[in-house]
Amino acid sequence: MAAQIRKIVVLVEETHREMGRAIAPATRKAAALAVIANPFAGRFVEDLEPLIAIGEELGDLLGRRAVAALGIAPAMVESYGKAAMVGEGGELEHAAAILHPRMGKPLRAAVEKGAALVPSAKKAGGPGQPLDVPLGHKDAAYVRSHFDAMEVRLADAPRAGEILVAIAVTDSGRPLPRIGGLTVAEIEGKDGLR
Repeated sequence: MAAQIRKIVVLVEETHREMGRAIAPATRKAAALAVIANPFAGRFVEDLEPLIAIGEELGDLLGRRAVAALGIAPAMVESYGKAAMVGEGGELEHAAAILHPRMGKPLRAAVEKGAALVPSAKKAGGPGQPLDVPLGHKDAAYVRSHFDAMEVRLADAPRAGEILVAIAVTDSGRPLPRIGGLTVAEIEGKDGLR
């Protein structure tokens, strides 16, 4: 693996009650995070191909770890998202290089399909700062019940010369959705929108 990984953390969030109502089955989100060295921290580099390659590797590794944390078959994943936070020695383009050119293909393989764009977010920050991983249905962007996010944070990351990379997946939408729109049962999954 090209990435110099300092640590990997996997988180699972379950919601069992919302507004005094039982959620059965519970809605679940999982995030897999990697803290990696930023090979370009503190300097401008024109060719970001090494970070693009790292993004491809992490799409596979973190995608599979997040799905495994939910204990479901890859096809049962409903939503996905990705995010990255560069430490103070990095720039937003470093996060973009990891997230955009090639991370999506291995992530889609990890969740079996994924016709919709993978929602993403990038920011600069430091240890302990929150990173919101946006979520959307993996096959149909218009499924409003799945517009969501998962907040992640690590007390010791990212350090100045690091990047915190996160992939999140869910087995359902938000608890108690009721704002209308396309339902999961109505998804065609052909164009990534409906």
